[in-house]
Amino acid sequence: MRIVADDRIPFLKGVLEKYCRVDYLPGSSIRRQDIKDAEVLIIRTRTRCDRELLEDTPVRFIATATIGFDHIDTDYCRSAGIRWASAPGCNSASVTQYVLAALLHLAVKTDEPLSQKVLGITGVGHVGSKVEKIARTLGMKVLLNDPPRQRAEGPGNFVPLEELLAGSDIISLHVPLILSGADKTFHMVNRRFIEKCARKPVLINTARGEVMDTGAVKSALKKSTLAGAVTDVWENEPDIDRELLKIALIATPHIAGYSLDGKANGTSMVVQAVSDFCGFGLQGWYPPDVPEPENSVITIDGTGKTIVTILQEANTRSYDIMEDDNRLRQSPDKFEHQRSNYPFRREPGSYRVQIHNEHDHAREILRKIGFRV
Repeated sequence: MRIVADDRIPFLKGVLEKYCRVDYLPGSSIRRQDIKDAEVLIIRTRTRCDRELLEDTPVRFIATATIGFDHIDTDYCRSAGIRWASAPGCNSASVTQYVLAALLHLAVKTDEPLSQKVLGITGVGHVGSKVEKIARTLGMKVLLNDPPRQRAEGPGNFVPLEELLAGSDIISLHVPLILSGADKTFHMVNRRFIEKCARKPVLINTARGEVMDTGAVKSALKKSTLAGAVTDVWENEPDIDRELLKIALIATPHIAGYSLDGKANGTSMVVQAVSDFCGFGLQGWYPPDVPEPENSVITIDGTGKTIVTILQEANTRSYDIMEDDNRLRQSPDKFEHQRSNYPFRREPGSYRVQIHNEHDHAREILRKIGFRV
């Protein structure tokens, strides 16, 4: 058996070689001639799996080490008898870490308490649910919108999109990219969407670039009908819109889910999926060599500091979102290089926080965010 795998999937090399031949190629350049004798593909978002790639090849299984799977033509795969698997939720904690960093940065930058803000979350799946929990921990009021879940589960705590848009100070997008139908999300954030935003919110997009109409968002930012944009995902990646880059509050190169924890989870899930398909017996496999942070103890003197500044200090020392922002602004032409060579990043659970002269409840909130205190 032969497997072709994206050469940027971490922790994968050496795991499957004892069972079969594995060839590693850049994901964006995998072509039909590369898989003419491959039965399995292991990919990320940069490999478009459709008829053009797959027709007349022996590929019978595709595993993507990503939450999303819009880069897989599932209709064609179904018709061609090709099975596939994704890694749902693998990097949900990583994306939540990113959103938390953005929220804390905004709170400190504007000197406005998050406890007085309303966060609207559209798409309440693996990521959206974790973002909701973090927001409530920070004392924020939360509005939830998820039509598919509402149809399946009933009204519950969900609100119509119009109500979310009218009542939110910050809107965080966590929807999959759906190109058509009742739950279409392609260009969901368009001129009409923005016109319904009564509070001129900050928009955070860690979903897919195509969920936003770039032209409409730029126009709204220029007219101040949106207070700002935090965007990790872009239309036409890696050829991103330089004007949006310039005027965004925070701009990063599609790395929200790129913690080592998220990558390890994704690789673990695809290895097990391939093992199940091929009968390799690797159930329960997880990378044994995920490195620990060099400085895993964060010491904070809370004297004279608010809870928000304490939280931001702890969070920034585990993940500084503005370093990602600065790298992209300095070298937007190296978008793919920055993704492929993303620096070391671990999630809060890898860090222990020591606070001296703490502010009331800071320890409790840090624990709820995921730090060891």
